[in-house]
Amino acid sequence: MRYEGNIYRPPSEWQSYILQVTIGCSHNACTFCGMFKDKKYRVRPLSEVLEDIDMAKSYYGSVDQIFLCDGDAISLDTKNLLKILHKIKRVFPNIKEIATYASPKGTLKKSKEELKLLREAGLTKAYLGVESGDDSVLKATHKGVNVAQMTEAGKALVDANIELYAIILVGLAGKEGSKENARLTAKIINDIKPQHLAAMTYMPVPNTPMYKDIQEGKFTVLTEKECLQETKWLVEGLDKFHMHFNSSHASNYLPIDGDIYSEKDKIINTLNEALQNDLINLNRSYRAL
Repeated sequence: MRYEGNIYRPPSEWQSYILQVTIGCSHNACTFCGMFKDKKYRVRPLSEVLEDIDMAKSYYGSVDQIFLCDGDAISLDTKNLLKILHKIKRVFPNIKEIATYASPKGTLKKSKEELKLLREAGLTKAYLGVESGDDSVLKATHKGVNVAQMTEAGKALVDANIELYAIILVGLAGKEGSKENARLTAKIINDIKPQHLAAMTYMPVPNTPMYKDIQEGKFTVLTEKECLQETKWLVEGLDKFHMHFNSSHASNYLPIDGDIYSEKDKIINTLNEALQNDLINLNRSYRAL
């Protein structure tokens, strides 16, 4: 297969064939992110992408899942993205899932009708970096949209019946803004109502603007216990609806996996137990539920 630069994909896409349809990220300005810095965003020629699908058929025979990368395949022109999806379905008629990262800006450029067409053509899953529900945090981290726009993008994907994985970053507001960040992030998730919520923990990345702020004392990174406390505040603020909550990413201190509707209280109890015991190596000592 032909790839340019470092390739990133969500942990849950580990079994997927990775099809590179864009190079880099269309936004690529978030102050906390070190991904795609080795690339200048551009769209790959459609002919190359279609050739890669044939190459995958020749190499693998059959695949069940495909992940469209790099950072924002949904930003492609809808006509070309539909051609890619139709080609995938022709070459792999038994394909079960086609997924992509979806930037809020890229999503908002699509009409409701376009998103529904993409879903009908086989785009089953999208990963949206919500990060935070606090306007001041989104502005400070140069996310490129405000809370209202992020909410609109998330709702549009849900309304199109595209399975939505909302991704948030615990600790993105620093120590001073932690509790308010948790409250407002719970609110935006309640408004969007994604099928999945992936809670990751902010980890400083060298050579990023936020890393420089940390070095200059302008931003205070949360401790392990403070991250757990913010996660607890977040979960407490979530409405009880059917949403898969997961914090098993390597950045997290306590892996949790459960349904908010039926297991919210158990998740909170697990977080309370971890906070009360103040464990040093939390992710090896506790498993939720």
